[in-house]
Amino acid sequence: MHNLRMAESVCEGHPDKLADLIADNLVDAVLEKDPFARTSFEVMVTTGLVFVGGELSTEAFVDIQRVVRKTIKEVGYTEPDLGFDADTCGIIQSIDEQSPEIALGVFAEGAGDTAIVVGYATKEAPNLMPWPITIAHTLTKKVSEYRKIGRLPFLRPDGKCLVAMDYEDGKPKKLLSVILYVQHDPDISLKQLRNLLIEEVILKSLPDYFLAPDTRIEVNPSGRFVFGGPAADTGVTGRKIVSDAYGDIGFSGGSAFSGKDPTKTDRAGSYMARYIAKNIVAAGLADRCLVQIGYAFGISEPVAFDIETFGTEKVDKNKLLKVVKEIFPLKPLEIIEHLNLRRPIYSQTAVYGQFGKENLPWEKTDKVDLLKEKLL
Repeated sequence: MHNLRMAESVCEGHPDKLADLIADNLVDAVLEKDPFARTSFEVMVTTGLVFVGGELSTEAFVDIQRVVRKTIKEVGYTEPDLGFDADTCGIIQSIDEQSPEIALGVFAEGAGDTAIVVGYATKEAPNLMPWPITIAHTLTKKVSEYRKIGRLPFLRPDGKCLVAMDYEDGKPKKLLSVILYVQHDPDISLKQLRNLLIEEVILKSLPDYFLAPDTRIEVNPSGRFVFGGPAADTGVTGRKIVSDAYGDIGFSGGSAFSGKDPTKTDRAGSYMARYIAKNIVAAGLADRCLVQIGYAFGISEPVAFDIETFGTEKVDKNKLLKVVKEIFPLKPLEIIEHLNLRRPIYSQTAVYGQFGKENLPWEKTDKVDLLKEKLL
């Protein structure tokens, strides 16, 4: 049986991702000064303007305008002819304190949000992520790296990639298509651009064993892409939640991550769900694992918890469920403490995926031995 899986990734200069990155840089700036601060930033970027709204509860002072301009500059919007740049864009901020009712729920050690959260892991790629999303993030990240170090100096910050892969009997078989869009200077020819991106980025980044004679590889198939970024399209936080997670495998609780401190259960709970799923797969207890958790505002215990292993489990599922509940903390504040989430680590999650990056605490596989001891 064959089926198709797809994934999209966008460069950090994509308007929606720029909004996410600004939001998470603001979270980091606040947590660096006050680890117990509570934040909920929403950002919109458009032609010549950044709007920062949301809630912030802290005694610390953070220069929001400085953080916003620094982020935009680091992404690469530094020239006025891009239609949006760090020095000349306007910044409007409308920040209020967190609702006292929400604050009371958090102080009572309850969930800071009502949320459905999911975590997923699979034996496919070395980072225990699906291959399509792993490849898509690899390509967009490489494009941005080459632009910043000057290896491909004609590139501009915006861009995206779509990957489609053929699966046979549930396992990745071959790449069907890799479509890359990159923003570029006006003085490079489309032919030269395509040749350089295919040779220097795509073919050098793709696993050879997934390439087939009929794999479709294209760069800017619609033509030139000079005008891009916030000047061409408005960006808002939280628009790329499937790209942030696992691709079209479709396992998303529906909530966005960026801009939120770890007391927001949809963020911290999603990290714990991935942590559990990854340890189960890394321990060899299943080839694929989906963890689903339901949280209700003000209630400390999850209101729902389930593990799906798609028939790939190597142990009794009921026993697995019982042992996981014993080993892993599931209360919101326990999750924060266990994963050490009250620190400025979130800007690195805003772009190129929330999961699959080995340096993040929810990517550790430190429960493998204990799971094996109790279940094998």
